[in-house]
Order: sequence, then C-alpha cells, then structure tokens
Amino acid sequence: MFSFHPEEVRVLGCLIEKRFSTPDNYPLSLNSLVSACNQSSNRDPVESYEAAEVDSALKSLRAQSYALIFSGADSRVAKFKENLCEKLTLSRPLASVLAELMLRGPQTGGELRSRTTRMFEFPDLSAVEAVLQELAERELIVQLARQPGKREARWAHQLCGPVDPGEAPAPAEPRSSISSALEDRVSALEDRLSEVLEKLDKLLPLLD
Repeated sequence: MFSFHPEEVRVLGCLIEKRFSTPDNYPLSLNSLVSACNQSSNRDPVESYEAAEVDSALKSLRAQSYALIFSGADSRVAKFKENLCEKLTLSRPLASVLAELMLRGPQTGGELRSRTTRMFEFPDLSAVEAVLQELAERELIVQLARQPGKREARWAHQLCGPVDPGEAPAPAEPRSSISSALEDRVSALEDRLSEVLEKLDKLLPLLD
C-alpha cells in the first residue's frame, strides 16, 4: 500500500497526463510542471503550489525512483518524467484512469471514460470497467459506497493510503454543457501555455 503525500500525487498525475496527452512537450521542466499542477481545469481541488513545493515533491519522488530527471541534448534545462508506470507495469489504459483519479478525485466509470479521452480513448464503458477492476485487484483504487440518489458508484485512488469506502467526500456538482465546453477551452489554453513555457525554458539559457 502506498502513502504518498497529496503534492506527490498531484505531481505524478500531471506527469502521467502530459506524457500521454501532449507527448511533444514531455518531459516537463519545473516551470511547466508547476503550471500543470495549478491548472484551473481538469483538477479537483484546484491548487496554487509554489515552485519550491513542487520541487520538494519531485525530490521525494526521485529518491523513491517514481520520478526521473532528464536532460536532452537540445536543452540545458532539467526536465522531469514519471516512472510510476514502469515500476508498477501500468499499461496506457490503466495509467490514464489512475492519473484521472489522481488529478480529479473520486469519479464514476462514465465520468472517467469521457475525461480520459486526451490520454486514451476507451471504446465503451465496459472497457473502463475492466480497467477499474484490474486496478482494484491491485489495491491501487477502491470502489466507494454509492451516494443516495446516484446510479453509479464512484472510484477513488489509494495512493495516499487506504480509503474507507463509506467515508468518501461528496461528489462535485455536475457540470452543465456550457461549463464543460468552457473547461475544455481553458484546458486547451493551459496546454498552449505549457508549450510556451517549454520554448521559453529552451531560449533562456541561450541568453546567458
């Protein structure tokens, strides 16, 4: 059983997400990773981590070999990549679902299917449910008690320690189609910002 700190879970979740959703901008510099951790879209809760906090989480993860430092030939800026998928032998479908739970908290299978599309596109709900069962068998996630009036039970990750299925936080209010579309646009803008930060990281050393 794992006992990561919330900051470490956010950092790992962001690295996995960006690895599969924006591979051209991966690995991530510290600046880009801070931006990813503090995104206002696709995050619950929304945080405002300082660079020092993210750097501290990275050092802890690197000490445990769950994150690695990477310096490419075309960059003098240190970049970081996750190693959780390799250490746990997680396929892309498994990693995508786990990362989504790490970044947005407890969710239903239907929510996970729609929200993981930028990392991996599941053909149907049964494919998501198969992944959830496999992750649960490995004790990485747990199914929560179904909320009154809800049709589907939610799932939560257990990377910060065991979760009591009956004491999970209440689900967030469902989003309207308008807010969903707005969130998608914000997410695209934040990805674009990440690209700009990556280019800036490459240019700054040339000005020294």
